[in-house]
Order: sequence, then C-alpha cells, then structure tokens
Amino acid sequence: MNFIRTQIPDVIICEPKVFGDHRGYFTETFREDLLTEFLGYKINFCQDNESKSSKGVLRGLHYQLAPFAQTKLVRVIGGSVLDVAVDIRKGSPTFGQHVAVELSEENKRQLLVPRGFAHGFVVLSEEAVFAYKVDNYYSPENDRGILFSDPALAIDWQLSNNILQLSDKDTKQPLLKNADLFDFEMSLYE
Repeated sequence: MNFIRTQIPDVIICEPKVFGDHRGYFTETFREDLLTEFLGYKINFCQDNESKSSKGVLRGLHYQLAPFAQTKLVRVIGGSVLDVAVDIRKGSPTFGQHVAVELSEENKRQLLVPRGFAHGFVVLSEEAVFAYKVDNYYSPENDRGILFSDPALAIDWQLSNNILQLSDKDTKQPLLKNADLFDFEMSLYE
C-alpha cells in the first residue's frame, strides 16, 4: 500500500496495490500494520458503513464533535465520487482549506479523513457505492455540518447546482464562520 500526504498533510491518500489478470483482481483494502507504521500511531476503527447514491447526490459536509469525533477511511466500491475533507481546526495553518480527491472503483484510492475535518462527497458517475471505516460510533447529539456551498470554502463540486441532490438537513447547515469547530491543539486520533 502506498500512502500520499496531500496539501493538508494530515489528510492521506491511500493507494492499495492491485494484482490483476484475465480472471479479475485482488487487493488488500486495509492493512492496520502499514497504516500504523506510516502514521506513527494506531487508529482503532470500530465500524464499517456503506451507502449507495445516484449521480449528483451530495452528502456533506459532516462531522461529529468530541467525545464522538471520528476519523474516516473512505473508498468507492462502485462508480466514482469527488471526496472532500475540510480542515475545521481553529488555529490550524490550513484552517478552512480543503482537499478534493476523485475516488473510484477504477483507481481504488482511499482517503483518510482525520478528526477535526468536515467530510463530504458528490457522486460523479450514474451511481456510486461508498464505503468507509470510522473509529467512533454515530452520535446524533454530536452530529454537525457545514454548508456545502459556503463561499469561504470555495469548493468546486464539479457538477452544476441544478444537478445536485441534497437532503433538507444538508441545505440548512451553517456557514463555517457560524459552525461548532475543533481546536488545532486537539489530538487527531485519540
């Protein structure tokens, strides 16, 4: 597995090795030992989630506050998405900046989104199956979000607004300047 630090070094692209021939392919989608060696600490994933969405569905930008903050390791099983992680740690040198990476069944890339980041994705293909590991359980009381179209974030979702499909909840999220945020001094993985 190859690990690549993005322009926000805490957000990591994970590229598994794919072994294929005329019969199909094999890949290891997660190796705790290799990720721990790369990061220098262990992430204790406790739950796997999966969603299926059609083209233009935008889910996000979501996060959970402590003590239920989550690290996510996200990937696409079928189709393709634009996956986005936004740094929402007050005092961070990259506060308010984002990483956008295309994840697809073809490229098999994954994105490690640490605690202190808001996360979202939009489906670029006709449909997509999206899977992710989390290191903390869902907590409705700690569930938060930021408006996907906040001008301060300047995220190019690569699709026109008339194609986008959002939940009522996601259309009513606050702007970054009004959101509940994290402190930069927080630990990303504890």
